Amino acid sequence: MHNTGSSFATFHKVMRYIGRYRFLLAISIVLSALTVVLTLYVPVLFGDAIDCIVEEGSVDFERMGKYLLLICILVIVTAVLTWFMNLINNRVTYCTIRDIRKDAIRKIEVLPLKYLDGQSTGDIVGRVIADADQLSDGLLLGLTQLFSGVLTIVVTLYFMVTKSFVITLLVLIMTPVSFLVARFIATRSYTMFRKQTDTRGRETALVEEMVGNMDVVKAFGYAKRASERFAKVNDELKTYSEKAVFFSSITNPSTRAVNSVIYALVALVGAILVMHSGLTVGGLTVMLSYANQYMKPFNDISSVVTELQNALACAYRIFALLEEDSETADPEEEMGQVEGVVDIDHVQFGYVKEKPVIHDFDVHVKKGMKIALVGPTGCGKTTLINLLMRFYDVDAGTIKVDGKDITAVSRHSLRKNFGMVLQDTWLKEGTIRENITFGKPEATDAEIIEAAKQAHSYAFIRRLPHGFDTKINEDSLSAGQKQLLCITRVMLVKPPVLILDEATSSIDTRTEMLIQKAFDRLMAGRTSFIVAHRLSTIQSADLILVMKDGRIIERGTHQSLLAADGFYTKLYNAQFSGVE
Repeated sequence: MHNTGSSFATFHKVMRYIGRYRFLLAISIVLSALTVVLTLYVPVLFGDAIDCIVEEGSVDFERMGKYLLLICILVIVTAVLTWFMNLINNRVTYCTIRDIRKDAIRKIEVLPLKYLDGQSTGDIVGRVIADADQLSDGLLLGLTQLFSGVLTIVVTLYFMVTKSFVITLLVLIMTPVSFLVARFIATRSYTMFRKQTDTRGRETALVEEMVGNMDVVKAFGYAKRASERFAKVNDELKTYSEKAVFFSSITNPSTRAVNSVIYALVALVGAILVMHSGLTVGGLTVMLSYANQYMKPFNDISSVVTELQNALACAYRIFALLEEDSETADPEEEMGQVEGVVDIDHVQFGYVKEKPVIHDFDVHVKKGMKIALVGPTGCGKTTLINLLMRFYDVDAGTIKVDGKDITAVSRHSLRKNFGMVLQDTWLKEGTIRENITFGKPEATDAEIIEAAKQAHSYAFIRRLPHGFDTKINEDSLSAGQKQLLCITRVMLVKPPVLILDEATSSIDTRTEMLIQKAFDRLMAGRTSFIVAHRLSTIQSADLILVMKDGRIIERGTHQSLLAADGFYTKLYNAQFSGVE
């Protein structure tokens, strides 16, 4: 992963996204320049209008009227140009944030499971939603005020020099004081905003975890400890937020205080020049107006800088996600339809490379074989399934399907040949029909109904308010009903290779027996890998692999393993006779 530590580096990355809209940005800059020049030309006209008043009874009303008319026209034109500029800035900002969010979602889709398993869902969601919103606010303010502020300073200095070099020099000498004050505060506010956004991400993750698992929290009496954890993180967030707001809120008053001193000095020196060096009253009015105009951008920029610090702190977290290493690139070669011959050759793997969980796993599976994986919890059964599906890549050895190394073909083409039913079910928010037809969107109603009947889910689906068109979410159905829907998906697609990981763990015994018969019909002629704790469901397997501590310690059929009177026999006896 690349280093995204400095705010300048983060700003440069944001500018790469904004650069996609360089044409609109160029128009915005031109409009900004025009509005600044016109706005700053108005005080000159006011000064000229004031100079039309020479003394009592000697006022050039005709010239004054022309100046005032021109001022009105310029104010209206400036307002229209500012409106167009803000429209363009809004478009650039929201298009940029849209692009960043799109890239973030695409990145999440190609991140390795290793990264996603190590991050909380709430923190990732917080980066894509909340942090992007904060970045949007900062960008909008930056585009609207930052460039126009800098331009205002430059153009104001030009106009001031044309009126009085001495006063301009005085203002320039005092300017660094305002800069130093703003810089001193900005560096501290950025640090606090970084800590604030990181802590907010942890708090979002904690809330998402607790709300999503509230039944578990209540069942185990964890509510008090959950509240204590939340209170601790919330206090941290409060502390960092207070410090961030404190530093950001003193920026403007501090620079305003310096600016007020400058304004007073301009008035004092200007009054002396009016009396001694020919500066007119109108000219002094213009200089006072410019002194105010000149310092105002510093106030605006200090506010913008504070907001940008917050935005860049949020952008840092988004780019940290965007710059994570993706999955290894997919080869262009497609797997195609497979027969189901699987060769797992001396495979070794660990979620942390220094701590392998699969050791020298070696098995060769012929087409149509029914392979059962048994063993105590944590022995590596589900890990092997993850390797077969290429959710993770092996550290050593190879896995081949129909003679092709699975790392030499695209993941999508590989996974199209596998059907999975896991203990952990997953449903998306949508209709029953949409949840069943994941793997076969073009399936007809007749095919869907037939698959539902085979999976014994048709009975409960028919009782739902709108049948297959009933909208559901994760909490709409019981655990057993969700598992039946997942089984229906596989029954609809009928893939060449089946993976069943405790596929009927949430289903009642009678329905399980019926589904088992349906699975037996589905598995006929298909290669199947079955992970099961209930040994009664895998007695007909062609090959049972007994695993312990990531190794195959026994292999054979049910009868041969019982005859060997080894670890499998102990597992079997423990399950059926209550022996530990």
